[in-house]
Amino acid sequence: MNFDQLLDAVRAHPEAVSIPPDWAQGRAAFGGLMAAMVLEAMRLKLTDDRPVRSLAISFVAPAAADVPTRFEVEVLREGKAVSTLLGRAVQDGQVVTLVQGNFGAGRPSVVQVPALPAMEMKALEDAAPELPHIPGVTPEFMRHVALRWAVGGLPFSGNASRRMGGWVRLRDVAQVQVNEAHLLALVDAWPPSLMPFLKQPAAGSTLTWTIEFIQPVAPLTTVDWCRYCVETEHARDGYGHAAASLWTAEGELLALSRQTVTVFA
Repeated sequence: MNFDQLLDAVRAHPEAVSIPPDWAQGRAAFGGLMAAMVLEAMRLKLTDDRPVRSLAISFVAPAAADVPTRFEVEVLREGKAVSTLLGRAVQDGQVVTLVQGNFGAGRPSVVQVPALPAMEMKALEDAAPELPHIPGVTPEFMRHVALRWAVGGLPFSGNASRRMGGWVRLRDVAQVQVNEAHLLALVDAWPPSLMPFLKQPAAGSTLTWTIEFIQPVAPLTTVDWCRYCVETEHARDGYGHAAASLWTAEGELLALSRQTVTVFA
């Protein structure tokens, strides 16, 4: 199943969806997919089309592939403009992913502050070749996402640059308008920002993740490339703190992201 088919499955049967093994990263399902599926379950509880403004995501436990997952959503408050929801992905009675979401309609405001310019990076044609999916080496879900490095180093390269990033898009999906669920996958497709600092393979993962979406989402499709860059702000004792941004190819801001990541090395 491709990305959009899994989102369709959540909308149709949120009480039981099994994630195929080809969406795994190590022993867990791809975090960007898990967050996107919870988001889709949240949308089912909204009474209008107010867009998602921010998500706070905790990966409580590894979400296993081929295990039925139940998606539960609680509406904490629905105001005139803002709705706050709490979503859970549950396997065998255990919460594996927890998401608090804030959905807010636009309102008149005299405050208008443009986004900072997009991070400069090598043009797509000058970036590194597309990272291939190599069974047993790269995560299984990489067969569904295309990455081309343009900033910093690859994982386990011993590169001490605080910045890492490049170009990203989904593979094997129909050409449709991008929404926030797609953006979750594009941001989280990149490895934890501490990985390039290492000189040999080691495990790492995201502990908590907050992401804010710029509304309305800029017009682009699922076959368009986007620019991504993350900066490691601090790391010690096996934990790192990083901030990232995602832009369209033309430099229009799409999302702002922060992660607390862990590394076992």
